[in-house]
Amino acid sequence: MAMFRSLVASAQQRQPPAGPAGGDSGLEAQYTCPICLEVYHRPVAIGSCGHTFCGGVPPKVDKATHVEKQLSSYKAPCRGCNKKVTLAKMRVHISSCLKVQEQMANCPKFVPVVPTSQPIPSNIPNRSTFACPYCGARNLDQQELVKHCVESHRSDPNRVVCPICSAMPWGDPSYKSANFLQHLLHRHKFSYDTFVDYSIDEEAAFQAALALSLSEN
Repeated sequence: MAMFRSLVASAQQRQPPAGPAGGDSGLEAQYTCPICLEVYHRPVAIGSCGHTFCGGVPPKVDKATHVEKQLSSYKAPCRGCNKKVTLAKMRVHISSCLKVQEQMANCPKFVPVVPTSQPIPSNIPNRSTFACPYCGARNLDQQELVKHCVESHRSDPNRVVCPICSAMPWGDPSYKSANFLQHLLHRHKFSYDTFVDYSIDEEAAFQAALALSLSEN
């Protein structure tokens, strides 16, 4: 354990003590988690390689306290309204920024470069298209659902079940989001199919990500 902590301390010392290079324009990118692509939340560091991620404190990692201090010290412009916000509060600001919501709603629809020739199994849940939990509009892919809800249900106060989450292996079909629109914009800006292997559990996925990080060192 002592050796591990010394490795973590060594990795922390390699971090620049002054403000990051690139000024405000590159500040948010420098403090973005490579997994969730958002500004770090409760950052942790892998001692042997110095890679930093969001999360709790699973085995083999330690709290990146130096990063947490920098998140509270540095400010960067919001990608939507350009208002300067401390990085520690950037996630909360972005989730409520109308400019960011409009940008997300107008993102072009993803189209595969080459269509797959593999047959789609019939015994798995539909995780490609969803129904609007407000009005029941059907056959909306993830981006279409986000755009539809932003345009048609921005002011709807009803608590509803997220159809994307409920279709996932870990989803709770009875859980209703207090603010479904913010949930969509914060949690569903990319397709799970791009990053998730549904055949393995959460612990196995974490170990695979950890092994990949170590192999890149």
